[in-house]
Amino acid sequence: MASTLVLAFVVYSCKGNLSEAEKLDLNKIPLQTVDDMFYVQTENGRLKTRIEAARMEAYEKDTLSYDLFPNGVSYFGYGDDGSLETTITAQQARHDKNKGGKDKWSVFGNVVIRNIIKQETMETDTLYWDQEAQEIWTDCYIKMTSPSGILQGYGMRSDEMARNAILLSPFDNEFIVEKDSTVVVIDSVNFIGPMLKK
Repeated sequence: MASTLVLAFVVYSCKGNLSEAEKLDLNKIPLQTVDDMFYVQTENGRLKTRIEAARMEAYEKDTLSYDLFPNGVSYFGYGDDGSLETTITAQQARHDKNKGGKDKWSVFGNVVIRNIIKQETMETDTLYWDQEAQEIWTDCYIKMTSPSGILQGYGMRSDEMARNAILLSPFDNEFIVEKDSTVVVIDSVNFIGPMLKK
């Protein structure tokens, strides 16, 4: 009599777990999660790209696999001489990896693109990056700040290092003069000319 009760309990217990498993949608569960992700890409021994994220979730579909970065992502691009040239930060990101080999990044929320060499900063809400074409773009509102002033508009196209960013529909631009051209700077170390009497 006791063994019958135990067997009935085991069957009931397994049945309860199976119904929970049937409710799971495996398409919504990541195959892999990585906390504190740090990715480095080199080319001929030279640092080319660095990507950091607090969390990465990898998903797999029939024709597409993709990675989600729900807690933000930071991208660092390095020039030919190995110096840091470009940074991109965003609150969320998605990296689509098609089976045909074409990769595309989409970043969202407070996207900030900085070209350190040109001292340009661009701010937008959404940015796309095609690694194969090596270009970035957006069709959203964008604000560009540089040493010569501020530009704003809708839409931007550039190479992936943000070296040649072009605003597609600029409007209401405001320029800021940071240096007065009438200021004379005397370089006493390299000055060549008559000495002033004291």
